[in-house]
Amino acid sequence: MPFPVPVLFQGEGFMIIKRLMLSAAMVAILSGCATTSSVEPTAPPMATAPEAPVMATKPTPAEAKAFVDAAETKLSEMSEYAARVQWLRATYINFDSMWLESKVNGEFTEQTVTFAMEAAKYDGVDVDPVTARKLKLLKLALSLPAADRPGAADELAKLSTKLDSVYSTGKFSYNTKTYTLNDASEVMARSRNPAELRAMFEGWRTVSPAMKADYTKLIELSNEGAKGLGFSDAGAMWRSGYDMEPDAFAAETDRLWAQVEPFYENLHCYVRTKLNEKYGDAVQPKNGPIRADLLGNMWAQDWANIYDIAAPKTGNYKPAYNLDALLKAKKYDEVKMVKTGEGFYTSLGLAPLPQTFWERSMIVRPKDREVVCHASAWDLDNADDIRIKMCTLVNGEDLYTVHHELGHNYYQRAYKNQPFLFKNGANDGFHEAIGDFVGLSSVTPTYLNQIGLLDKVPPQTGEDIPYLLKMAMQKIAFMPFGLLVDRWRWEVYSGQITPAQYNDRWWALVKKYQGLTPPGARPVAAFDPGSKYHVAASVPYTRYFLAHVYQFQFQKAACDQIGFKGPLYRCSIYGEKAVGEKFNKMMEMGQSKPWPDALEAFTGTRQTDASAVTEYFAPLNTWLIQQNKGQKCGWEA
Repeated sequence: MPFPVPVLFQGEGFMIIKRLMLSAAMVAILSGCATTSSVEPTAPPMATAPEAPVMATKPTPAEAKAFVDAAETKLSEMSEYAARVQWLRATYINFDSMWLESKVNGEFTEQTVTFAMEAAKYDGVDVDPVTARKLKLLKLALSLPAADRPGAADELAKLSTKLDSVYSTGKFSYNTKTYTLNDASEVMARSRNPAELRAMFEGWRTVSPAMKADYTKLIELSNEGAKGLGFSDAGAMWRSGYDMEPDAFAAETDRLWAQVEPFYENLHCYVRTKLNEKYGDAVQPKNGPIRADLLGNMWAQDWANIYDIAAPKTGNYKPAYNLDALLKAKKYDEVKMVKTGEGFYTSLGLAPLPQTFWERSMIVRPKDREVVCHASAWDLDNADDIRIKMCTLVNGEDLYTVHHELGHNYYQRAYKNQPFLFKNGANDGFHEAIGDFVGLSSVTPTYLNQIGLLDKVPPQTGEDIPYLLKMAMQKIAFMPFGLLVDRWRWEVYSGQITPAQYNDRWWALVKKYQGLTPPGARPVAAFDPGSKYHVAASVPYTRYFLAHVYQFQFQKAACDQIGFKGPLYRCSIYGEKAVGEKFNKMMEMGQSKPWPDALEAFTGTRQTDASAVTEYFAPLNTWLIQQNKGQKCGWEA
């Protein structure tokens, strides 16, 4: 392939320290480690929470503003303390750092619950627009709201912790060997034995039935909390975080998926054919859905692990260069990798990273202690103390990752002058999209030539098809999964489906959106949604679908701004200061305005548009259509 395919981030262990919108479970996934302690806490105490204004019969606008100001001050103080503790735990793992993180996470969650409940008391008060937006953000602060009654928060927290623990400690046995999720995922990535793949797929799903009763109770309790905040159910509360009515947001995501679905069907058709050639009709039929366990990923959300099966076997598809070798030849080291990423952003006219970034970031894996190596971007003081944490390797994959992570840092710094409650992405899809948008330029041969890694840009030939195919097997294959997880949960929260229907409906949605089927009949007691961490931990998921749309829309807008005439996947915005100026204006807004305002600031339009996704992959789509001649595409009978 002519340029490297990036590692894609879908929220698994990703950390962006701007911590207001967190449940305890969300803190656990973002920090990469959930811990508990049975020891009575004695860590440094937090400042005393501000007292809420004394309520009259009807709260006044002045009281509402006073409450918001006090809550904002308190959360800002707690956020910095929590961030520094979380950084310590992630970069120096021992009993004490884990104990401190567990304590601070619990305190932060408890305080956020209190403020969310208090904010609801100001519903209907005629406040100014800024105060109204802040009150709404406080109400939406937790994915699992507890009811305002004695014992409700404690019961919800215990259920959440129990579900997380069942998932995190899950194991199963196969052929006398015990497997964790990581073990099973590694087998699914490399094995080409259908029986072994099925065993891993079904084995992991023996862990989740134990969650079903607790999950059902958790749904009941979180719905009670959401209704106390003025929402019809918790699913509607989640959908209310997008500056539109909940039902309108659901319709918007349907519209976006309709733009991409035809291309996904072509990709599905091609990959199904290759799987049929590999395994035969008895394992993977030529027509209908794809067997989910054959796609190299436990949830079939990323198909890149089976690229060897799908790769073109004939034609002129020889890679033009090897980026790993280029980096080695140019004597890159880990720090130079990050300096190169910084150079991309400064080429857009953005300020260099502060000196503290270089002094405090973890760029190389330490040899003297345990750390969390998963790459992440951090904002520790809601101002200028931005950092990355990476066990950087000098290869093409991590060159992309560096550019991606620094996107989060530059976004964090751009909105640092906003009030605390607005120090966040325009919506929860924007932060991931920013990093991936820059990542799209960073993998082009155009950019590699611009920074001197590549002597000349190779011509546009069939060599680009392997790159686009593997990219599509990551980004496009993910999109229907990114949509269906919350589609299922919205139906659960609304009561549209009962606990007895949970599993059947999950697989009906998997078939509808992904065109996949399990390798065999599922047991009556199965609870397969619980096999995905984000379900067990109640982490909203539509954000990742949105990020996969926004990043390409940003790429299209930026390349149009510079008058680029070539294919979108070859466009680099390196050195384009006019683009950087508009880009920074969007980022500076943070969450202070409805997200269409931020989108318009950079793209010139207020409507999300997935047409850039199909434009980016247009050459591949044409190629897939040719490859699929004679095939019966689609999966419905």
